[in-house]
Order: sequence, then C-alpha cells, then structure tokens
Amino acid sequence: MATAVRALPAREATPAAIAPYGTLIEPGADGTPYGRADAVLDLGRGTPRLYVMRLVARPMRVTGITRHAAVTQCLASTRGEDWFIVLAAPGDPDDAAAMPDPAGIEAFRIPGGTALALHRGTWHAGPYFAEPTMDFLNLELADTNTADHRTVRLDRQFGVALDIVP
Repeated sequence: MATAVRALPAREATPAAIAPYGTLIEPGADGTPYGRADAVLDLGRGTPRLYVMRLVARPMRVTGITRHAAVTQCLASTRGEDWFIVLAAPGDPDDAAAMPDPAGIEAFRIPGGTALALHRGTWHAGPYFAEPTMDFLNLELADTNTADHRTVRLDRQFGVALDIVP
C-alpha cells in the first residue's frame, strides 16, 4: 500500500480541546480542593509506576499510534518546555479489536508547566519536541510497556503518515 503523507497542524491544547482524550492539568494554587480540573485516574489494574523518561528528538512524522487499555497514562515535561502529542479517541478501551479513526486524529501543543492525563485507551503518539532531548514524568503501570502496549501502524494499515506542523 502506498503511503500518503498528510500535514497535521498542531492545535493549542486547552481543557475543552483535550476533553475527548483526557485532562489537561494546569497549575493551581496549593491546597485547591479536588475538582473538575483534576484528572480521574485509573491505576487499579496493576502496580502504578512513576518515572522520568528521557526521550531523544525524532522527526515529527507519525506512522504509528498506540494505546494502553489498562491505565490512564499521565505525561509532563520536567523542565516546563512545550511539547507535542497526537491523539485519537479511545472508543471502547475493552475492545481488543478497536482501531483508531485516521480522520479523527489531532495534534496538540502541550504548554510547558502543564501535564496531560490520557483517558484509558486513548490512542496517542509522542511526545514530540524540537530540543535534542527532553525528560518527561510518566505515570502508568509497571507493565504498561510490555503487557499493555497496542500499536497500529497508520502507514501500513491505512496508507497514511502524518507530519505534525507546529
């Protein structure tokens, strides 16, 4: 199958724009009570793991998209830099045969100083960024990368690759 490359302009992440995919967690005053702006976390299907992952920059071309059906993954840059992520609606996270809708894939610029909590099963690719390397806080399960990591190759299964346009 031939691969068509499509430009995917990055939208500014806002709580409303991110809502179909998760929660954009913005800074708030210390002591603020739990409320609608907080992520609803699902970490009960295994041992939670919080770690700092160091990523090396790669081209902003998306050829695959991944989801984790067992966890609400959370990401944040550790030094407050802006970064990019590509998202698609989770559909039914318990449907092992679910596929992302290529027409519904969106790119977002996540502002520094915020975190992103993905709904369980949200399709995602990234983080992407321009710096040579970046560090990210990552909250998921201890076995997310080995037991709960389903990737769909957009280029092979749908004949499309997406170029993120910052």
